[in-house]
Amino acid sequence: MLVIHRRTAAQPTWDAELHLTFEARSKSRLRCFSASGEEVGLFLERGQPALQDGECLQAEDGRIVRVVARPEQLLHVTCSSPFELMRAAYHLGNRHVALQLGHGWLRLPDDYVLKAMLEQLGAEVSTVEAPYQPEQGAYGGGHHHSHAGDAEFSYAPRLHQFGARK
Repeated sequence: MLVIHRRTAAQPTWDAELHLTFEARSKSRLRCFSASGEEVGLFLERGQPALQDGECLQAEDGRIVRVVARPEQLLHVTCSSPFELMRAAYHLGNRHVALQLGHGWLRLPDDYVLKAMLEQLGAEVSTVEAPYQPEQGAYGGGHHHSHAGDAEFSYAPRLHQFGARK
């Protein structure tokens, strides 16, 4: 088994490739297979952003492994105006949907309920098969709601100081 514990800088050459969906690229612990069929165990640091298309990893044996975003079924959303597209993005964000943003379009995982909502809002929605790389979010480490005892994800005191505490 090829065992991987760390990310590394992008490399011009690599020894193996992992073709992964966004969901798989979001996991810090994963058993999968390389493009050549070799069993791979990912044991990455928890709380990090999802692996990006083209990112490299270094295996315990020194081999470099390149991550490839596997195409998946997505909804491709366009609208008749920038305001309508912003409105669609607002409603999706209100439902905590991760979005991939492009010039004049949004992409999200295929979901018939969200598709119906978007069409009700007047958006044009089609289905495409493409790699999915949504925005990481303002806090960088994926979706997380801060909890008081969870120091690693306690953002509020550093980001929002609305007044002096005594």
